[in-house]
Amino acid sequence: MSEAGEPQSVPVVDVPATVVQAEHVVVDVIDSREGYLAAVDAIASGNGPIAIDAERASGFRYSQRAYLIQIFRRGAGTFLFDPPAIGSFAELNEVLADDEWILHAASQDLLCLREVGLDPRRIFDTELGARLAGLPRVGLGTVVEELLGVHLAKEHSAADWSTRPLPQSWLVYAALDVELLVDLRDAMGRLLDDAGKSAIAAEEFDAVLHRDLVIVRQEPWRRLSGLHSIRSARNLAVARELWHARDDYAREIDTAPGRLVPDTALVAAARTLPATKRALAAIKEFTGRASRSQIDRWWSAIEVGVASTEMPQLRAPGESIPPPRVWADKNPQADKRLKAARAAVAVVGDALAIPIENLLTPELLRRVAWTPPEPATAASVAAVLESLGARHWQIDAIAQVIAQAFVDASQVAATPSDEPS
Repeated sequence: MSEAGEPQSVPVVDVPATVVQAEHVVVDVIDSREGYLAAVDAIASGNGPIAIDAERASGFRYSQRAYLIQIFRRGAGTFLFDPPAIGSFAELNEVLADDEWILHAASQDLLCLREVGLDPRRIFDTELGARLAGLPRVGLGTVVEELLGVHLAKEHSAADWSTRPLPQSWLVYAALDVELLVDLRDAMGRLLDDAGKSAIAAEEFDAVLHRDLVIVRQEPWRRLSGLHSIRSARNLAVARELWHARDDYAREIDTAPGRLVPDTALVAAARTLPATKRALAAIKEFTGRASRSQIDRWWSAIEVGVASTEMPQLRAPGESIPPPRVWADKNPQADKRLKAARAAVAVVGDALAIPIENLLTPELLRRVAWTPPEPATAASVAAVLESLGARHWQIDAIAQVIAQAFVDASQVAATPSDEPS
């Protein structure tokens, strides 16, 4: 604090977490090109890896753009940037291109970082590292507390970061998210080294970096919550048109669709098929802040759905395999393979202290169990797993046990059951 008792501004300084939390410290946001370029020079003068995080407005905005980007580097300090005000971060990306970037749950932030020109070549993901290290909880706050002994409050994680100006308490929270990441990376690196998992972690981090993070769904409207309650193609057509109407409007005004009209309201309208606009407005479940102000929009969508000649299938098309709960009836042998392989992979996961979903995603295990190679050998299973995107360390760890599980399951299936006496 200054002699006059005014709060001290600390936009670009190396401030320990205990100091940033002090009552009279003000954390500034860099929101001009001039300030941004000065920060680029300052970050370039630092040393070591880059701790980086991004805050979006998920649940409030339609877009997944970053509304705040935080960076920490030893010898340079902590920097908070306003991406909409700054625009391109190409200059910063050029400065940091050859350095390791540290993120927590990198897959959540890489898209919005790339949107502004920040595209790392090498990352360390502390959330994924915690999973591979076998830590029981992997949230940033709990991992920091366990490995560094520091309590990190997470009260603003679900805030609307498109808010301007951003409250000081939010900015302090955002700064702390990155100020401990370098220390956390060092501690976690030692943990992975001691467990002999550093090479595994490096392969997983690289896979996240090069994974296609954009999921293109053939019929995204089928993700409406509660859609399973609709059993008529005509009603489904109305649900489809209502979803598209809401999605178009949400994109137009950059608002999360569910904040306009919730899924339950759209499904209720599609299930009821109101005969008039007045009847639509009278549906008890048809709620939401835009349910009445945009009633003409929703009514028009219903009319389009009712008149449509392109009826959707009752079940989503595609090559997806059935849910495991119906395998016993639809494909009993596949059901036996899946259960045997799942148990075998779980044993390996326990031995390696790696969660089964990180050892092999459930989707990949289901696919290879539903359509196994013939004959099922370690080599043939390995080839299938590789074609489905499994990493080399995963294949080395489980191809043999999956192949053996399939063989054992087939032998059990071929053994005739004892006849009742």
